[in-house]
Amino acid sequence: MKATRVFQITALALVVVSAVQVGWWLFDQHAYTVEKVRAARAAYAEQTLAAQALLDSGTSPARVQQLLPGIVVSGGRAALAPEREQTLTTEERHRYNQYAWEGSFFLLALAVCIAVIARALRAEARVLEEQDSFLALVSHQFKTPLASLQLSLETLALRSPTPQAARTLIDRMLADLARMELMVTQILESARLERGRVEFKSEPLELSGAVARVVTQLEERARQERTSISSDIAAGLYVVSDPLALDLVVRNVLENALAAVAGTGGGSIVLTARAVNGEVELSVRDSGVGFRPADGARLFEKFTRLPGSGAGQYGTGLGLFIVRRLMELARGRVSAHSDGVGQGAQFVLTWPAAAPEPRP
Repeated sequence: MKATRVFQITALALVVVSAVQVGWWLFDQHAYTVEKVRAARAAYAEQTLAAQALLDSGTSPARVQQLLPGIVVSGGRAALAPEREQTLTTEERHRYNQYAWEGSFFLLALAVCIAVIARALRAEARVLEEQDSFLALVSHQFKTPLASLQLSLETLALRSPTPQAARTLIDRMLADLARMELMVTQILESARLERGRVEFKSEPLELSGAVARVVTQLEERARQERTSISSDIAAGLYVVSDPLALDLVVRNVLENALAAVAGTGGGSIVLTARAVNGEVELSVRDSGVGFRPADGARLFEKFTRLPGSGAGQYGTGLGLFIVRRLMELARGRVSAHSDGVGQGAQFVLTWPAAAPEPRP
């Protein structure tokens, strides 16, 4: 067990013990106050009986009040002075209020501590579970292309394939290597983003150019997966972002859309953009598998791969997490919407608009 978890559990146990101790202190003080007031009332009752006995024996009322200042004599009867009775009642109420406020404050503070520590323990347990799932997922994701690479290499080593067959095997190996490189890149990039070790350069960038570059890189894959990509982005739409971050964001969203469409056996992806209220919106709509409307925000959490969401056969659950972090660094935002599983999805990326750079 990790040292931090041991510390958290120990701290939680100490806080719980402290809460129990405070509860016992409240109970004990309440009992002590009740007993003290009861003893005072009993003492005054004895004084009243003594004063009455003195009166019955012929002692003057003035002498009785001189001997017992807390007793008053009226009509030949001795009784406790009203101010003494009021003092007892006020003191009792004051003690009750004091213990109630002090006890409530300490119990509230301890309850907050317990809640914070318990939440930290739950969060750590969730992180550990995510890490275990991530390790299992990455192991599985690497095992598949590695097995494909091994098979292709063994085929080349044991046989003498025709140039066309060799070209097919080489293309498959290159695709497997590219897939593993992408996974490693996503893992390293997510670690850098989470630790804030990113140099982000904000500058005006033309959106249509960035989208065109990414679409060109993914056209062959889209063709193989029977997916059409259409882009309708007017020239002159400039956004404020980092050049590498812009390409990575567009690429990750498009790859996610390709995976979603591939899950249905093929379909279409449509990219559109518009300028609105000092911002530029890029919409990526696909005809893929979609997801439940309530899961739109979860897609951008780390290691999230929703069942039936179009994560595809390959993936680490980091692509959309990287998109969200890079959009935050660019002071933009990203959202996802789907009408349900099987209804396709739409991702909207929003950047601050920038004025075009003046031409020399």
